[in-house]
Amino acid sequence: MKTAIWQWRLHRAFVDRAGLLRPFSNSKTKKRLLFISERDPICHTQWFPFYFYRNELAKRHGIQIRELPLDRFNAGRHPYHGPVDAVCLQTWFDLSPQAMDGQVQKVREAWPEARIAYFDWFAPTDLRYADILNGHVDAYVKKQALRDFSQYSTPTLGDTNLTDYYARRFQLDLPETQFVVPESFRNKLLLGTHFAFSDHMLPYFLAEFPKQGNRSIDLHARIAVKGTEWYTRMRQEALDKVTHLEGRLKVVCRGRVNREEYFKELFDSKLCFSPFGYGEVCWRDFEAMFTGSLLLKPDMSHLDCYPEVFIPNQTYVPLAWDLSDFDEKVDYYLSHPTEREAIARNAFDLLNGYFSQQRFLEDMKPLLQRLGLEKTS
Repeated sequence: MKTAIWQWRLHRAFVDRAGLLRPFSNSKTKKRLLFISERDPICHTQWFPFYFYRNELAKRHGIQIRELPLDRFNAGRHPYHGPVDAVCLQTWFDLSPQAMDGQVQKVREAWPEARIAYFDWFAPTDLRYADILNGHVDAYVKKQALRDFSQYSTPTLGDTNLTDYYARRFQLDLPETQFVVPESFRNKLLLGTHFAFSDHMLPYFLAEFPKQGNRSIDLHARIAVKGTEWYTRMRQEALDKVTHLEGRLKVVCRGRVNREEYFKELFDSKLCFSPFGYGEVCWRDFEAMFTGSLLLKPDMSHLDCYPEVFIPNQTYVPLAWDLSDFDEKVDYYLSHPTEREAIARNAFDLLNGYFSQQRFLEDMKPLLQRLGLEKTS
């Protein structure tokens, strides 16, 4: 496992810094899967597990995988001008519909016979490119989606369900938005990987459950506030809830620290509060889980992701979106250490089991089928 992690980091150095791209082999029996990727750590979490399990994918399905940064593809500077069986495309989230159409058309022109999947790594749950991509792609992979698909037909204030809720809560003037999501698009939508699949988290989930011992920090909640108006108001409300407890609890919530110190704090924390960001699922959710800190988070019951890790009162403690029950739940779980540890352990064990059993390989079969990559015999 450590070898695979270091090979990934070496791969990132070759691709991102040295610009070295490895051609496909000349084998006529192997299928060629090309990831056209954005250069961002969040984007990389979507395709890192494919790289991590690349040997198994080759053994089970005869798939060879390569990565091509989007800017290199658009510049035409790459060694993948020959046949490709399937392409997984990422883009940034701010393309106009016309630009997105042009981008996917360019992929189609490059590999006319390839099947295409779009990998949506965006933080919110919206499906802003569903209409424009519906006729182009064989699959649309997203790290989280609304559990009730019919909600996608409801207009929102701002672009997302979160902007809608907080615009109404704080009486903000945001324009009503409606992204067209064709009913046929539902059959192309697949749940994919999220932050738990990143190279810096997966090793922790494959280790032992962290000792609880005498953790000295009652509540960990380093919360950045600066952003768009609705985001700032939401995060400031969350931070105010936390700072209100500083007089009677040991709370860590101010300033920034490096990753090493941040993780050290979490391993020493009983509770971790993870408010929403620009989307519901956050890095901090899983950082709490692998450090054995009990996750407190606004209710996620409206959301689907895989594996289904946000199970109320079993793997995390759901909070009201207005945080009206925040103090009550903090106090309860600080005074009930056995329940606190049980929930934290459930979350860790769920992901530990998922990764140790290599269930990703099974869960990706629907995608491989739609891309014509699954070996059936």
